[in-house]
Amino acid sequence: MDEPGMNDDALLSVSDLRVAYPGRGWRSRPVEVLKGVSLNIRPGETLGLVGESGSGKTTVGRAVLGLAPVTGGSIRLGGVELTTLSTKERRRTAQNVQVVFQDPYSSLNPSMTIEEILIEPLLRQGRETGRDRVRRLLDRVGLPADAGQRLAREFSGGQRQRIAIARALALRPGLIVCDEPTSALDLSTQTTVLDLFLEIQQDTACAYLFISHDLAVVRRMSHRVAVLLHGEIVEEGDADQVCDRPQHPYTQRLQLAAPVADPVRQRERRLARQPVRQ
Repeated sequence: MDEPGMNDDALLSVSDLRVAYPGRGWRSRPVEVLKGVSLNIRPGETLGLVGESGSGKTTVGRAVLGLAPVTGGSIRLGGVELTTLSTKERRRTAQNVQVVFQDPYSSLNPSMTIEEILIEPLLRQGRETGRDRVRRLLDRVGLPADAGQRLAREFSGGQRQRIAIARALALRPGLIVCDEPTSALDLSTQTTVLDLFLEIQQDTACAYLFISHDLAVVRRMSHRVAVLLHGEIVEEGDADQVCDRPQHPYTQRLQLAAPVADPVRQRERRLARQPVRQ
């Protein structure tokens, strides 16, 4: 695996990132969740970050967003070092990096109309806005113009995720952190939302940090894939190589765990998984 250090061409460059949380007891030592993670994302590129629950993949996204306690390493976005910025300075970078969370309902304020939700990030950045801008955002994610006058609870899960995507697009960011954005959706809705992500990237040339436990979803969405295990990247490379011809035993285990429609092949995969160990 190539060691991804600082890259002058990268939109996002993460080097030797470490994140630790306080232990539970009074004298407990801090628990290190990320142990020197390095990765790069170029403009217009999707890096898929895959791993099982507890691997630390969501923590990587939270660190990039300024929501996790970085204890070491560097995070540079567009050449700006984020780890040394004040809270006020960090808020200004919000226009360059946005997020789509896993649960589309809990990430939307239930007391605000969709129009208010979409206008809020624009107002915080001191930008002029109006209903025409809201209609364009709703149209971009395939929702009717009158959706702006309704509340989040009036929409299905897939529609709520479209609203969350519209909010992320409002500031025209260069990077969107997608944290398990389809795991709470049914399979048919997942496909629709993933297609929307691909269309938006083609139209806007934004980059994605696409976080998921599903290797098949990551394979479909990503140009490159990084595999995270216990807070460390164990394999990284082009999506077809990592997903179709994995080298690390853990990545092989993830590949064998992916379900297939053929029951005979599924049984073969289940049997093949047994001797594979982390």
